[in-house]
Amino acid sequence: MEGGVTIQMVALRLASTAALGAAALLCAPLPPPRVATRMCLASEATQLLHSAAQAASEQQLRLRKTQAVGQAAGAGRVASAVYLVGVGPGDVELLTVKAVRLMASADLVLYDRLIAPEILSLVNPNAAMLYVGKEAGLHTRPQEQIHELLLQFATSGRTVLRLKGGDPTVFGRGGEELEYLEQRGVPVHIVPGITAAAGIAADLRVPLTHRDYADSVRFITGHARSECTATVQERYDWAHLADSKTTLVIYMGLSTLRELAGGLIEAGLSADTPAVAVQDGTTYTQRVVAAPLACLAEEVEQAGLRSPTLVLIGSVVSLLQQKEGDEEERQELSPTTSVTLTVEQARDMVAQMQPRA
Repeated sequence: MEGGVTIQMVALRLASTAALGAAALLCAPLPPPRVATRMCLASEATQLLHSAAQAASEQQLRLRKTQAVGQAAGAGRVASAVYLVGVGPGDVELLTVKAVRLMASADLVLYDRLIAPEILSLVNPNAAMLYVGKEAGLHTRPQEQIHELLLQFATSGRTVLRLKGGDPTVFGRGGEELEYLEQRGVPVHIVPGITAAAGIAADLRVPLTHRDYADSVRFITGHARSECTATVQERYDWAHLADSKTTLVIYMGLSTLRELAGGLIEAGLSADTPAVAVQDGTTYTQRVVAAPLACLAEEVEQAGLRSPTLVLIGSVVSLLQQKEGDEEERQELSPTTSVTLTVEQARDMVAQMQPRA
């Protein structure tokens, strides 16, 4: 009898303990909304991580609508930090040696829409890849989420690369990411890349400055912040932009090209000023439309240029003389024949390099 009572008492105590535990779980305070959001964001982003080979393949389809490129290569490790790496305007041979070395040793890579698949193929094949690209009307993630992801991945002990087209601090929002991470104690290193203006102008054999034509160059963006309500005519100091001795380079100005050209002409810049628009600069899909400033927007529309398109305006553009057969030669190139830096060569290059102390 006593044994039965004892067993019953133990069972009651166990049941009571279980009930109290369940109640404690039910009554436990929920994490603050922002913490919960971060937890969900990290979980969702982790599920989207993929290999460098998959990233290169998807980028080939995303940009070129053609079959995938080959597998990636590279190896090695570097100290944990966030590297904001510029990969140039598109031509894989315009990569810096430092960018190649870091790509070959990264743990995790966040990459943008305009990164050529041939460049992604040089990333460490063991690296986890996350696409965070943006284009007009289609943002994979808002910039604030990208900031938080960089922070979370960096503080998890991984070496994080943020790959950006061109130079990371020239209309690439690299400054915002730098500021956000440094304020939270994350080491950040900027690896400059050849900005589109320099790379494309060189490819066209057009100097950005020239003693006889232009004594200054000015980079402007034709794309306003999402919260900006000012019209194109209200955004710029047209009197300073309409300088016949200045070369103007317009990034992300395809959708506002007509308004930009009109504003410059109204401010006094000659309607006959030489100008050129270049789509997919330095790549085998490059397309070039040259026309006087007053006619450029119409010519671009007729040609059906799409993003990314860079615009150069100024007297230096009068020096533009495309070699006969340039366009045909580019069209004949394939994604593989246009890349003379092979994965194997990149691997050998990285193996011979020692990080600077």
